[in-house]
Amino acid sequence: MRAMDERYVSPRNRDVPPARPGEFPAVRIGPIELALPIVLAPMAGITNYPFRSLCRRFGAGLYVSEMITARALVEGNTKTRMLADFNPDESPRSLQLYGVDPEYVAKAVAQLVGDDRVDHIDMNFGCPVRKVTRKGGGAAIPAKPRLLANIVRAAVQEAGPVPVTIKFRIGIDDSVSTYLDAGRIAEDQGCAAVALHARTAAELYSGEAHWDAIANLKRAVTSIPVFGNGDIWESWDALRMMRETGCDGVVIGRGCLGRPWLFRDLADVFAGRRPIDPPRFGEIRDVMLAHARLLADWLGERRGLLSFRKHATWYTKGFPGSTRWRHSLIRTTSLAELDAVLSEANGELDFPPRAMRMKRGKRGGTQKVALPEGYLDDPMDATPPGPDAETPDSGS
Repeated sequence: MRAMDERYVSPRNRDVPPARPGEFPAVRIGPIELALPIVLAPMAGITNYPFRSLCRRFGAGLYVSEMITARALVEGNTKTRMLADFNPDESPRSLQLYGVDPEYVAKAVAQLVGDDRVDHIDMNFGCPVRKVTRKGGGAAIPAKPRLLANIVRAAVQEAGPVPVTIKFRIGIDDSVSTYLDAGRIAEDQGCAAVALHARTAAELYSGEAHWDAIANLKRAVTSIPVFGNGDIWESWDALRMMRETGCDGVVIGRGCLGRPWLFRDLADVFAGRRPIDPPRFGEIRDVMLAHARLLADWLGERRGLLSFRKHATWYTKGFPGSTRWRHSLIRTTSLAELDAVLSEANGELDFPPRAMRMKRGKRGGTQKVALPEGYLDDPMDATPPGPDAETPDSGS
């Protein structure tokens, strides 16, 4: 196999060497040992079984499901129960849970563990969506450390031997930083690991992630693994993040959208090898069809193809003529139509180097974070938000 052409390595990464033997040891999350310190970030509408299955084909790691909400699970919501299911071939079974009330979180965790449905539970305290934070949920919760502690404690106590981890952001905005307290609370309450998306809720997905915050968290949280999240677009970024911050592993979010082979590249660099070139369009076409078939098997052909449309945009982004392709791709309603549209493109097209770091997924921009009136007046208030703070939104 030919090592990756320098054209496909961004200037910031051209001097980054592959991992040395023993440089990055296996990481443990409770009883789960990760041979590679790589976690797929939970993403709403994306990290369902078909996508997890596809990514797993390219490399090892911990593949977390898209988020479900505690109250909806407890109340027996059909869609929530579907999202909480795993295929028999998935191991470990890793699920992200979101809740704002310790009572419902405890009931949801007890149900998941009692039914033997999960091997790992990750909790989301980083959602920046306005309709969530304005009710006191998501990224707003770490600003109430007693409430956060109560929720985390409820989950850990009911989980028993099943490890619980939490994921959060730096804080509300530049004036309200919460991540160090959140990390210490997780450690004190018995979490097995923490993950930091190195942006504030106000920053959403804009600008550069603040990797220095990951380093600060690693210095503050010393007894459990710390994972970093933000701007892992190339496999080399993961090595840079771990070397610069000292974190124990990385969480991969937008970087794998339309690029599931990123997990193969990560496996290579962590094994001390240089990755091979990205696939040509013919190989990408095969991956796209495999992904669409998995979605069709899971949701039915029409719904599966509707779900695939956003992925089709990400797979083709950066290719010459991709705007025209996407116009046809997003109108396909069957696997046969998708195959026909993809067959019109030249399979020998090289992957465009400029597409390596093209932003995909959530858009940039910033926001003024909406909070309930007077929310920050009493940080020690442990009153849970109302049920309308618990929505199906994710995106930490």
